[in-house]
Amino acid sequence: MRELTDVALSGLTTLRLGGPAKRVVEATTEDELIGLVRDCDERGEPVLVVGGGSNLVVDDAGFDGTVVLVGTRGVDVDASASCDSGALAACGGVLLTAAAGEPWDELVAYTVANEWPGIEALSGIPGLVGATPMQNVGAYGQEVAQTVWTVRTYDRQDRRVRTFANADCRFAYRDSRFKGSERYVVLTVSYQLREGDLGMPVRYAELARRLGVEVGGRAPLALVRAAVLALRAGKGMVLDVADHDTWSAGSFFTNPVLTEAQAAALPDGAPRFPAGDGLVKSSAAWLIEHAGFGRGYDGGRADVALSTKHTLALTNRGDASTADLLGLAREVRDGVRSAFGVELVPEPTLVGCSL
Repeated sequence: MRELTDVALSGLTTLRLGGPAKRVVEATTEDELIGLVRDCDERGEPVLVVGGGSNLVVDDAGFDGTVVLVGTRGVDVDASASCDSGALAACGGVLLTAAAGEPWDELVAYTVANEWPGIEALSGIPGLVGATPMQNVGAYGQEVAQTVWTVRTYDRQDRRVRTFANADCRFAYRDSRFKGSERYVVLTVSYQLREGDLGMPVRYAELARRLGVEVGGRAPLALVRAAVLALRAGKGMVLDVADHDTWSAGSFFTNPVLTEAQAAALPDGAPRFPAGDGLVKSSAAWLIEHAGFGRGYDGGRADVALSTKHTLALTNRGDASTADLLGLAREVRDGVRSAFGVELVPEPTLVGCSL
């Protein structure tokens, strides 16, 4: 455990925004992580648990409490695991358990190198393992809900370690029982993966075209990872300190899930995808662009803009404030609502601020 001084939250987030914290401590073991959070709770001290900072928008005033940085590491592989359902044994799979502080993309690369398909389309996503079940991280037709076996947590309310099976995580589109709740601190995540040199069936048309396969077809794992990284880089979604288009929190708004009536009211060209239970998912990027906000739009602001590569990313052009970013986000949200009657919902966690 180490305590850091003179640390602004802007240095801990991919947006490079946010004011000072009262205290910043890095936990490098699970016991330290639990102990730090428990001690703060007992004192009534506000706690902000930070992993890779890739999904945080922090107020310019900072955080008046203790910031706990998750620095736990460790990966365990059980190739002989026999889960209750027998699924692993049936597919010849492995159970991969990673500490919350493991860098996510490093874990994905590890699974690809070992020919364990299941999360290869999630390559290039910044952040740490502990964040993946919180918002059910997904991209290019995969989401972690498809592979998460268990999520082990520290329950701040009951003050004990609790493990949740996949079915108890309440996974939904970019959502879970953990998102928006300060009750649980993720300690480890276990993923159920298959074995083989081919990736899972490709469900995303853009990725299938890039790989030269039909939707539902398969391609070698390494090629899938390379294709995803190339696609993400082309959209400014792979971190690069020299590229301000990557100074973002990724997609700022989630794709809206609409009723059939709401979807029918959209223009003919608006994307529509079945979302189950009579619901329809549309494209936030399409709605933003067709509401008049193109790539690079800044609304006259000097230091924030939509990415020049992808309209879903709101970016810090170098000297922005959180207030600047939220001003642009409100303009985009209100413009889409005015044009299409659709309310866009922010995907990042907002700390000390709101839209």
